[in-house]
Amino acid sequence: MKMDETVYRDMFTELEKYEKRGVDISLNGYHASALQIVTAHMTKEEGTYMRDYDIDRDGCIEALRFTDINNCRRAETTP
Repeated sequence: MKMDETVYRDMFTELEKYEKRGVDISLNGYHASALQIVTAHMTKEEGTYMRDYDIDRDGCIEALRFTDINNCRRAETTP
């Protein structure tokens, strides 16, 4: 198995666990499944995704957001 495949499998397993715990996961502001997140990472050409965690008062993860930070930068520089 290629290194990338292992990374993507591990990521899918991690995100699937969050889903099962009821953590809301989104990609660029839209609800997304573990598979959609991993697919976006696999097909990215210029995108770099930043993770952002929302934590409740007890320290538990409530939401996990992935944002394409290159897409944000492109929007800022486009006239």
